[in-house]
Parts: sequence; C-alpha cells; structure tokens
Amino acid sequence: MDRAALADFLRRRRELLRPADVGLPPGSRRRTPGLRREEVAALAGVSADYYTRLEQARGPHPSSSVVAAIARALRCGRDERDHLFHLAGLTPPPRRAGRHVPPGLLRLVDHLTEVPVLVLTDLTEVLWQNRLADLLTGPLSPDGGRADNAAWRWFTDPALRELAPPEDRARLSASHVRDLRAVWSRRAGDADVTTLVADLTAASVEFAELWERHEVAERRADHKRFHHPEVGLVEVTCEVLLTPESDLSLLVLFPTEGTDAREKLDLLRVIGTQDLDPSRP
Repeated sequence: MDRAALADFLRRRRELLRPADVGLPPGSRRRTPGLRREEVAALAGVSADYYTRLEQARGPHPSSSVVAAIARALRCGRDERDHLFHLAGLTPPPRRAGRHVPPGLLRLVDHLTEVPVLVLTDLTEVLWQNRLADLLTGPLSPDGGRADNAAWRWFTDPALRELAPPEDRARLSASHVRDLRAVWSRRAGDADVTTLVADLTAASVEFAELWERHEVAERRADHKRFHHPEVGLVEVTCEVLLTPESDLSLLVLFPTEGTDAREKLDLLRVIGTQDLDPSRP
C-alpha cells in the first residue's frame, strides 16, 4: 500500500468534482475546490474520520469493497479505479467486455484474411468470425447465444463431433471443461457462468462426469483437426490472444507445420463463393 500516493490521488480526484457532478446542491461558503471530505465519505458509505485519515496518509489498509465504494463516489473511470486499487495494494476487479467487440479489435481482424479468425467470450460464445472461419467451421447462427457457444454445442450436438476425429474427442471434451472451470473460478459465481454449467450438467452426462473431476486449465493454445467435406482433414494450431478485457479472446487458427493445412486453407479461399455450411466444432 502506497499511503502517500493514495492520499494524493484521493485529494486530487476530490478537488476535480463539483457538487452537481454527484447530485448534491452547490451550497455556500466553500473554501476549497471540489467536494468536501465528508461529502465523499457519505457517498462512499464510510465515516468522515476514516476517509480523512486515508487522505492524510495515516489510514488503515482499506478493503476491496471500501476502495470500490470510494472509486464510485469519486466518479473514477476504469483506469482510475484500477490505479486506486493498486495504490491500496489490492488487485483490481476484472474488466468485462461482455458481448461487445471493440472497434479496434474488429479493425485488426479485418486484416487477418489468410487464416481462420474468431472472437469469443470467455464462455466460448463466438461473437464474430471471418470468412475463412465460416468456410472451415460453418457460419454463425442468426440466433446467436447458445447456438454459437462452442462448449454448449460440443456437448449437446452430436453432428458437431463428427467433424473431429474420434481419437481427438475425449481430449477436446476435457479441454472444454478445464477451461470452463477456470472461468468459474475467476468469475466467482456470476449468473451466466453458473447457468451454463448447470445447463450443461443437466444436458450431458459426459460433461457432468468431467466437471466432477475438478480439473482446471485455462486454454491458451490447442491443436485441432477438422473433417471438411470439400478439402478433407485440416489440421490447425489454435492460439488464443487475450484482449485487455480478459473475458474476450481472439482465436487464430494457424496451419499446423508439417501438414498440408496451408494448401487446404488456400483452396477454401478459392472455393469460398460456394455455399458451404458444415456443422462446426
């Protein structure tokens, strides 16, 4: 905990705010700029004495909930909130992008045309994919949601597994579950995570058995093979590139060295105008 820097940051943020910024009347006889200490304390739900000691670099080590409340009271943006947590010697809350794909990420992936590229949530819902990914794994569903969730479809859609060689399926199943267990741990009971796990447990005996093993491993890379009706078996090396919002990832499928995947992906681009719609894993 850097008490001096924390005190300085709190004071400077407080002085930038005006009563109207936080829904307070302007009042009178304000001898200092910005909000009063007791006003920030009231907005954060802490005592004025406690907040004053923090600003005077003599306060106790605040909890995460107190720092979050003070950040809200001071109208901190996400970068300022994270900075406040770091000054207090705490780990900031994880950033969530949700289902929004940042424009900068879309501009980047628009230039990646020689390999299949997908943007997924941390729960493996595919939000966007390029044309070559469409051709390799099938286009996205117009309905979205579970229809485009890789983990859900892997355990509930038998046709999907037909694209993967039988000898690969047990490994891929275990990988899905280990990765989901990592999200479960990181997100600590978020409703969308618990609902997906509960639904998968009810829908798939295989998933339920794997979930009970309590194995965890965040998936940062993988090796996959696809049976494609036009070009045959395509082997790709998957690299997961995280965005600053760790619940979104950019999945790039590179042709595996030593295989003919590069030529087959080139062929897919050539025949890409055809209406190819295989199920996707």
